[in-house]
Amino acid sequence: MQRRAAAIYVALFIVIGAASYSLIATAQTPTVEFDNPEYELEQGDQLQVGDRTYTVSSVSETSGELQYTEESSEYTATWENDSTQTVDDEEWRVLVDEGEEPSGFTLQEEINETAILQEDPDASEETVEQNGTRYVVINESELVPADEYFPDPETRSYAEGDTIDYEGNATTVDSVTTDAVQLTWTAPRTNTISAESEANVTLGEETYLAYFPDGSTMQLTQNFESYDRQTAEIDRVQTQTNGLWGVSIVSFLTAVFMIGFAYLPSRY
Repeated sequence: MQRRAAAIYVALFIVIGAASYSLIATAQTPTVEFDNPEYELEQGDQLQVGDRTYTVSSVSETSGELQYTEESSEYTATWENDSTQTVDDEEWRVLVDEGEEPSGFTLQEEINETAILQEDPDASEETVEQNGTRYVVINESELVPADEYFPDPETRSYAEGDTIDYEGNATTVDSVTTDAVQLTWTAPRTNTISAESEANVTLGEETYLAYFPDGSTMQLTQNFESYDRQTAEIDRVQTQTNGLWGVSIVSFLTAVFMIGFAYLPSRY
């Protein structure tokens, strides 16, 4: 009789667990969808927000990037005193004028001694030093002082307010101190804005919600109310699903325990 009653309860719990599981298996979890987003974009597409044009530079399943160009943006560079800088595709040493309040500096050409020696078939590959003086060995025996052998470096002098052609831009010597030279120039600047899935992104003065329905599409919408309703529904369904999982697991475990209890040996 004990086992017969246990079998009835086991069957009942199995039916309850199976019914809960079938509801989980057949239920469709809702997803976020926007029927008419303000923008639906793919990589390479452009959109105009205010007076600025944005280009979609990349799209993935979870994020994307938009780029825009500022036609006139300020750049700065600092040249430390006695540092080496590249100007006109050549190396120059920065030498700030002496004094407590310098107003200018000199660019001194860096002589590529190694290249000059390699191009001279009569010269040794390296200089030698004797009695504190550097020499170039010519024809393995003649010693020519390095100061006489190598050409004098070219120099260019500049003062505050002067203009230098630097990296293709007309660059102004903004200030000179004992430690460094400050340069400024204006040029176009490309800026990048990152957009994360289901997060806000600001373009100009407008704020949008970014959503990526697949790996190649970016949607931008200002229908925040619709998004809130849909996410609330998704949370509700997920809570119900978790509850059904709990019912299924408890029901099946209870059935297993009851079977075990039913076959315990009787003490009478």
